Amino acid sequence: MSTFRIGIQLASLRMPFKQALLTAGSLGAKSVEIDARTELRPEEITATGVRQVRKMLADADLRVAAVRFATRRGYHVAEELDRRVAATKAAMRMAYELRAPYVVNSVGRVPDESSGVAWELLVEVLGDLGRFGAKTGATLLARTGTENGPALARLVDAVGEGAIGVDFDPAGLIESGFSVDEAVRALGPHVRLLRARDAVRDRAQGRGVEVQLGRGSADFPALLGALEDFAFRGHAVIERNTADDPQREIAQAVAYLQELAAG
Repeated sequence: MSTFRIGIQLASLRMPFKQALLTAGSLGAKSVEIDARTELRPEEITATGVRQVRKMLADADLRVAAVRFATRRGYHVAEELDRRVAATKAAMRMAYELRAPYVVNSVGRVPDESSGVAWELLVEVLGDLGRFGAKTGATLLARTGTENGPALARLVDAVGEGAIGVDFDPAGLIESGFSVDEAVRALGPHVRLLRARDAVRDRAQGRGVEVQLGRGSADFPALLGALEDFAFRGHAVIERNTADDPQREIAQAVAYLQELAAG
C-alpha cells in the first residue's frame, strides 16, 4: 500500500477561498495547496489573518501541503532578481506561519553547462534560498517541466544536499516533450511533492495538452511505485487547469488516487 497523502490545489476548484477549503475537505483531501499570488498574499496577510486561516484549516481537518509562488521570471534572470528573491523569502515565511513545509516555483532555465555566469548565478541564488529555508522551516521546491529530469537533478545536486527539493509534475514533463521515466530516475531522491496532473502530447501541433487525471500519458501506478523505491511519503496534490466541471473532475481524481493508495 502506498503511503502518500492526497491534496488539492485550491485554485483548481475555482471557488472563493473559504468555500474551496470546505470543498477540498468534503472531497476527501488531507491537504491543500495555497497560491501566494491570488489567494493569500504575504505582503497583505496579518498575524490575525494567519490565525484565522489556520483555524479554518483545522475545522476542515486539512493541512497546507505547499504554498505556490510563481514568479514571472526564473532565478537565472538578473533583472530585478533581488526583488524576486525577497518576494520568495516572504512567501517562505508565510508558508512557515501556515505550517506548510514547502514553497513551489519554477526556478528558471537550467544552463546546458555546469559553468558560466548564468549557472553560477542560479546556483548562488538557490543556495541562498536554501539556507533561508533551513532557518524558516519552509523549503523551496523546483517544479519540473521546463527541462529534462537529469538537467534539473544536476542543478539540485550543485546547490547542495537538502537545500532545495523537487515538485514532480509529470504533466509538465509530457507537455514539454520530456521523459517521465527518465526524470523520476534522476530526481527520485529529491522529490518532496507529487503534482497529480496528467497530459498527452499532441504530435500534430507539437505541444502538450492537459487531460483528466488517469486519462493521459502519465502512468501513475508505475510512477508511484518508482517513488516508493525512493521512500516518498509526501503529498500528491491534484491540479486541474482546464476542466469544464472542476469540482466533479477533482472528486474523480481524489477517488482515482484513493484507489491507487489502497492497491
